[in-house]
Amino acid sequence: MKLDETLITKAITETYHKKVQDSINLDVAIVGGGPSGLTALYYLSKAGLNSALFEKKLSIGGGMWGGGMGYNIIVVQKKGKEILDEFKINYSEYQDGYYTADAIESVGKLIAESTSAGGKIFNLYSVEDVVLIENRISGIVVNWSPFEMTGLHIDPIVLKSKFVIEATGHPCEVANVAVKKGRIKLNTPDGKVQGEKSMWADAGEIAIEKNTVEIYPGLYVTGMAANAIFGDYRMGPIFGGMLLSGKIAAEKIIKELRK
Repeated sequence: MKLDETLITKAITETYHKKVQDSINLDVAIVGGGPSGLTALYYLSKAGLNSALFEKKLSIGGGMWGGGMGYNIIVVQKKGKEILDEFKINYSEYQDGYYTADAIESVGKLIAESTSAGGKIFNLYSVEDVVLIENRISGIVVNWSPFEMTGLHIDPIVLKSKFVIEATGHPCEVANVAVKKGRIKLNTPDGKVQGEKSMWADAGEIAIEKNTVEIYPGLYVTGMAANAIFGDYRMGPIFGGMLLSGKIAAEKIIKELRK
């Protein structure tokens, strides 16, 4: 078979445009491609919801790739092991209640399983604003992240969704832009992002599940952003809570949409 360069280009552009068209009206838009966002994408897509994840970087996986300080091994406590089993991630028991897994395999399987379940992933997308209609977050305003990085003034496009998940981690980018530009008050003591506290792994892991909630109508938070928004402790390179938080956010939204 003789290859045709124009046909290759046409295959890429037409298929990609179809992917975008299928995402103009979503059930759930997830912002942030770390472990909690990917886990949420998997469970939402597995439930048959039209869900897509948007990551500003070229790579997907957030800080999970590097484990702790570049040692690409992750630690998951006993409670979070169920997620490793769900994604068929190989692990070993380091000590009672502490399980280790290869970070590269873990991210790879999170990506593979979430997309195989029907989830869509868009990398190089920056979310510069939210859609705020009648006091409800109803979608996201997106642009190419290279445009943002180079400072080019090019108008974005809008993708509507029934729910948005804030999964951008420490920066809480979606929540912060919603407070600043939408002038909304989050479900926090002062209506703003509280900012994370210093390291306390045990307290942070407990808090992250509690903090995985709807912080404003239509806007859920998951992962490290949950602790940062509510002013709780960071937990460092242990990932059970991150994975469980993604599952919890997905389950709560599935329940809402099935009412």
